[in-house]
Amino acid sequence: MFLAISQFTVANGMQAKVREAFEQRPHVVDSAKGFLRMEVASPTDNEQDFWLLTWWAAEADFQNWHHGHTYKDSHAGIPKGLKLDGKRTQISRLLVFAQ
Repeated sequence: MFLAISQFTVANGMQAKVREAFEQRPHVVDSAKGFLRMEVASPTDNEQDFWLLTWWAAEADFQNWHHGHTYKDSHAGIPKGLKLDGKRTQISRLLVFAQ
């Protein structure tokens, strides 16, 4: 199993709108080959930070989705005017070997 963690920090106070966008997301990724589940979280001591965790059957499934046309479609609900802190944006790729 493969886990992709996207971490980003909202730089302009739009955290509530970002949470709302995730809660109302179009679920485009849900039908991607190899997609297992997604969770979105914020640290309790820093609500500007968001951690988007997606589980996949294999890293290749994530790569195919991430570089495909549906990736762009899945981001259509991003709030207009959202600014992220570019220094605090990253994607971690992890091999899950035990549960």
